[in-house]
Amino acid sequence: MAVRTISPDVYSIGAIDWNLRLFDALIGTPEGTSYNAFVVKGTEKTALIDTVDPAFEESLLKNLMRIGISSLDYIVINHAEQDHAGSLPLLLDMFPGAKVVADEKCRDLLGRLLDVPEDRVTVVKDGDTIDLGGKTLEFIIAPWVHWPETMMTYLKEDGILFSCDLFGSHLATSELFVRDFTKVERMAKRYFAEIMMPFRSSVLAAMQKVAEREVRIIAPSHGPFYDDPSLILDVYAEWTSDTVKNLVLLPYVSMHGSTAKMVSFLTDALIERGIEVQPYDLSKSDLGDIAMTTLDAATIVIATPTVLFGPHPVALNAAYILSALKPKTKFISVIGSFGWGGKTVQTLVDTLSHLSAEVIDPVYIRGYPTGEDLVALNALADTIVKKHEGLLTRSEEGSG
Repeated sequence: MAVRTISPDVYSIGAIDWNLRLFDALIGTPEGTSYNAFVVKGTEKTALIDTVDPAFEESLLKNLMRIGISSLDYIVINHAEQDHAGSLPLLLDMFPGAKVVADEKCRDLLGRLLDVPEDRVTVVKDGDTIDLGGKTLEFIIAPWVHWPETMMTYLKEDGILFSCDLFGSHLATSELFVRDFTKVERMAKRYFAEIMMPFRSSVLAAMQKVAEREVRIIAPSHGPFYDDPSLILDVYAEWTSDTVKNLVLLPYVSMHGSTAKMVSFLTDALIERGIEVQPYDLSKSDLGDIAMTTLDAATIVIATPTVLFGPHPVALNAAYILSALKPKTKFISVIGSFGWGGKTVQTLVDTLSHLSAEVIDPVYIRGYPTGEDLVALNALADTIVKKHEGLLTRSEEGSG
């Protein structure tokens, strides 16, 4: 990635990973990502803020050379994960006089993960500052956004927040600043759903700290930057709230058509009743898309056949991931079919027990759905309608 100027003596020198399609062997990145790193030059000292994934360390070194960096006084590590700190060992060899700046938990993780000597690390606390000469770095401790050692760095004079993973997006783009938010919002929402959603309360606490400062530019560790911070702050306010929409998320898998028939029928029944429905065939769908939908869904209904004595493994995997993401969904249920019995419903409900959601009576049938089974699905649709109406009524009363 080319060196680009964010503001006077502040440079973006990270790397764009145009071809990455799977992050951490877990998260789909259909539009690649970037590993953003920054140089801040004061009149007396120079700081590098974060590094890049080790696969791009050569690019980082070249960019340092391009802006004439022959020495570094500080290397600020906001987060110990490889995509942020992976090039740190090489940089410490290249710049033996540089001090690593991190919070206490990050220092410990850097030692464990990257064998960084403890005496190379200067530990900072929330609100501590470093004066580079006309450029003051303030450190904002933001635990569990999304690791326990996460920190943000605020450049006071320029009003730039180097926000680490907060406000990021896995998006490879040549644009430095967001110019068309409609293009970026979907990837930012996907990023929030996959990475930040389990830590909504911690994100809210970090956002409060951001609100206490005059932030003119937000520069996250992934994706483009915001010179209009309200764009990302406004949608984060919605995503971190408890508000849900009149929407049912319906992830499903079907082996011989019985469950698919139930899903089709329930989908139509809900649509007829004025509820938005988003079904996802788990054998084909991207889990990132499902995660995004959970941000809005008032209800999740998982549909699965029985394999031996439990849910289809793909459905169980989806339930596990949904449980880990901890969406603000208010209601959950299960539909599906079996041949001779099993513990499908209980297994899925137990897996989703971490969600603060009410369980609506499932519709679990034997074989292909009969007329009686379709009546039960209609009853489920009616129940969901009533639950949503009550939820929306309480929401309106609360806002009034």
